[in-house]
Formats: sequence, C-alpha cells, structure tokens
Amino acid sequence: MKACRIVTVAICMLLLVSCTAPKIKLFPGRTDPLQEFVVSGEAGEKILVIDIRGFISGQPKPGLLGTKSSIVEETVAQLRKAEQDERVAAVLLKIDSPGGTVTASDILYNEIRKFKERTRKKVVVAMMGLAASGGYYIALPADAIVAHPTTTTGSIGVIFLRPKVDGLMDKIGVQVEISKSGRNKDMNSPFRESLLEEKRMMDAQIHELGQRFLGLVKDHRKLPPASLRAISTGRIFLAAEARQLGLVDRVGYLEDALSQARTLAGLPEDARIIVYRRTEYPDDTLYNTASTATSAGSGKIVLIDLNLPELSTGFYYMWPAVFLSH
Repeated sequence: MKACRIVTVAICMLLLVSCTAPKIKLFPGRTDPLQEFVVSGEAGEKILVIDIRGFISGQPKPGLLGTKSSIVEETVAQLRKAEQDERVAAVLLKIDSPGGTVTASDILYNEIRKFKERTRKKVVVAMMGLAASGGYYIALPADAIVAHPTTTTGSIGVIFLRPKVDGLMDKIGVQVEISKSGRNKDMNSPFRESLLEEKRMMDAQIHELGQRFLGLVKDHRKLPPASLRAISTGRIFLAAEARQLGLVDRVGYLEDALSQARTLAGLPEDARIIVYRRTEYPDDTLYNTASTATSAGSGKIVLIDLNLPELSTGFYYMWPAVFLSH
C-alpha cells in the first residue's frame, strides 16, 4: 500500500514538472505533430533517421498513461513527412527487432519500397542488436544494409503459433462442445488435436508464406544458390557470416551507415542528421529510441512495461526465441 502511494505521488510530480517545463514534455501524445530536430550537421541537405525497435505490429502498445503508437503507424507517419521535404535526400532506418506479424512486416516492407519509388530518395538500413525475420524483411528495399559487428540477423521464414490446451482439459475433466457449419470451421482450435488433413493444409499455407519471404530475399539480394540454401533453413546468423552470405552489404557502426547514406545520396560531410519526434529531448542523440508517442485517455495506467508482444494465434515473421525465453 505504501509503495502504491509513493508511485502515485511520483506520477503527480512528473505531471507537474511536465506542465511547468513546456520544452520538456514528458508524455507526448499521438495527436501531437511530428517535429524536426537536428542532431548534428549544418548543411541544407538532410538525412532522416527513423528508429524501428521492438515487435513489428500494427496494434498500439500499452504505455505508462495510455497506449503507444504502433511501429507501423509511427514509421509510416515519418516516411510521409520526409516525402514532403525536398531537402531530405536519404533515410536511415535503424532496426532493432526480432520481427513481428506477417502482415505488419509486409505493410512496412511495401511502404518503404513505395517511398523509394515515389521520391527517389536513398534508403540505408543500420542493423543494431537484432534484425531477424520480419526485422530483416523490412530491410530488403534498402539501397544498402549495414550490420553492427554484433548484430543477429537471418531467421528467414514464417512460423505459425497456436496454443493447445486439449491435454490440460482432459486432465481437469473439462470439455468444449462445438457446433460448426463446415468440417474445417474449427481448424486450429486449441481445444482439440489437429487432424492430419488440417496439418497438411497449414503446412501448405506456411510454405507459401515462407516462399514469399525467400522469393523477396532472392529478388532484392541476388544471392547465389549456396546462400539461399543456407538461409532457407530459418537459422540466425551473426554479422560476419551474414556478410559472407550476402544478406548484408557491410559490417560497421552507426557512423558507417550514415557515411554510406551520404555517399549514396551525394551529400556533404556536414549534411544535417535529423529525427522526427513529438517532443524535445535535451542532449538528443541518434541512440535515443523514445520516438513513439503515447495516447492518453485509455483509462489505464501501466506502471510496468515489459515491452512484450501480445502473441496470439497467427502467422509471424519472427524469431520466437526472444519472447519464448521470457
């Protein structure tokens, strides 16, 4: 009880500070407009850095005082803003993600690809700690991919997750009665074992989505047959091996990725490095990942955010070890 009172007082103090310090807004809202902030450089030409971090989903995430914008929403909003600025000559996507849902990953892939086609602006990817499965999928349209020396990437393929509780129900003596219009209407039900026919249908769908992923890798990366065979197993790779296979173009640091963007776009060394945020942060750097806005009004206060996805039955371009280990 005492701990709850302390937390409540702390939140009230933070809100008071946010009201009395207009330039340091602690809780930006999703309705606040994106603003441009210069991290470094003075030239007129700009390189926009977009941070793509965490589970790739189109669903808003719970935050301290409401819900946070989804990765899809925030990334597309920044791409749209960059599209309207002729001085933005290049975009650096800073990816640190284990992947996400098949559809959200594909939406971001398509948005990045279409952005390049419409604007002719250069796009470079800087992989950070993790850029696996869907995190790699969204990097495919880039003009160059730079992996950090310690990056984990790969995990190219699809996985279908579904809970199964039929064994537990048998133990506790609980049954679920299902009435259905077609024999496959309750396919993948968690309350019974899947039939052989259903397993074959699911395998066919998984194969189709997996081949789509592999096909895009083949189209964008022009890999030799030996590399394609290696990545088709769905395994992960560290940066050096990923470079040998042709999954990435270069191994280096964030500055190396920025240098690559300047070179591809023909920009000077003092090109402005900018970010879009909904509030200002003192002493801002490119390693600041606090770009996702919060929407108040959900009626919920989340005191502890573990940044874990709400996994449900479905298809994922995801490396599952990251979440199943929690």
